Amino acid sequence: MNAYHQTQDNTDSAEQMLSMLLDGAVEVLDIAPDLHDTAIERYGEVGTWLAENGSPGWEIHSQGSFLLGTVVRPNTETGEYDIDLVCRLPLQRDSTTKEELKQRVGDQLVAYRRWKQRQGHTDGPESLEARRRCWTLGYPGFHLDVLPAIPDEEHPPTGILLTDKKLHKWQHSNPLGYADWFRARSELSRALLEKRLVASVAKVPEHHIRSTLQRLVQILKWHCMLFFADDPDNRPPSILLTTLAARAYRGEDDLFTGVRNVLAAMPYFIEKHDGQWRVPNPAHEDENFTDKWNEYPERREAYLSWFSEINTIMDNLALTESKGLHVVYSQLIKSFAPGPVMHSFASYGARMKAPTGQRMSATGLLSATAAGPRRKPNTNYGQHPGARG
Repeated sequence: MNAYHQTQDNTDSAEQMLSMLLDGAVEVLDIAPDLHDTAIERYGEVGTWLAENGSPGWEIHSQGSFLLGTVVRPNTETGEYDIDLVCRLPLQRDSTTKEELKQRVGDQLVAYRRWKQRQGHTDGPESLEARRRCWTLGYPGFHLDVLPAIPDEEHPPTGILLTDKKLHKWQHSNPLGYADWFRARSELSRALLEKRLVASVAKVPEHHIRSTLQRLVQILKWHCMLFFADDPDNRPPSILLTTLAARAYRGEDDLFTGVRNVLAAMPYFIEKHDGQWRVPNPAHEDENFTDKWNEYPERREAYLSWFSEINTIMDNLALTESKGLHVVYSQLIKSFAPGPVMHSFASYGARMKAPTGQRMSATGLLSATAAGPRRKPNTNYGQHPGARG
């Protein structure tokens, strides 16, 4: 059943209520449409510059949460969104070094920033910083991380090779192939297809529509970000959470039900072969999203601690069915950032007061608000009984 559908007595079921409250809260953390459009413009201009001023065949495309539609505003003082771009140069693996590849892209970005300054443009990047793996262009409200890459000739047409953080070896990846896979998983939802049909008539940009899978990934990422606010080095990578959630997703339309079902199934997609933990990239089997678990066992323990916590939260929410909104509010405010939760409850309250037949959903009512408190990770790590090994 769709989360926005009322029962016959015009009241929401517990699952529907929780779904709308979670959806309304995480929507606050989504990138605002105007900032999204600005990021697209800046990314397009940077890409055009690189394509026209680099050697023939340079290509640039987005990757990660921006491409997948699962962006969550960082729990930092600035709250800047992080947008990842790939700059692919048509070079063979043995024709360049990792250092040379990174420098070639960096030189063009330096030239781009100088050109913007000479032209007197005020919309250029405020900063350009060389990081261990990428180049970062800073803009108001967001920054673009440009990752130099070359084609992975063993995995055409979209496989790429990236430098690792220490410039020691090439890393396999396939962000475009992954995005296609994730999109197919999202479209298991019947409600998503219905929303897109309505949106196409109303001419609403598709990037403003979020599927159940996209929303539940945002919820997992949001809680994980808060949980590891004081221990970011041990925070599980968002691509790991996204992959496990997408593999576990079975087309649920109700958000709260989807989150609970996904959490129940996620452990079964964690593999262990010859003593090595593996969650392979579904678009490139050579990329392992749990490779750090094998090198740093404490990172797996940290993941399991977070996983136990988010499961407990969802179980407790399920038990609030007959205890009233104030109990649900108390539970959510303890587990997530208070700003988005308070905003979501206010919107839900307005919806419930609206005349029958004119009730408003949480979607579309919310705007940006302050980030919430930080949660200290639980250091009492232990193996989740469902993890395969």
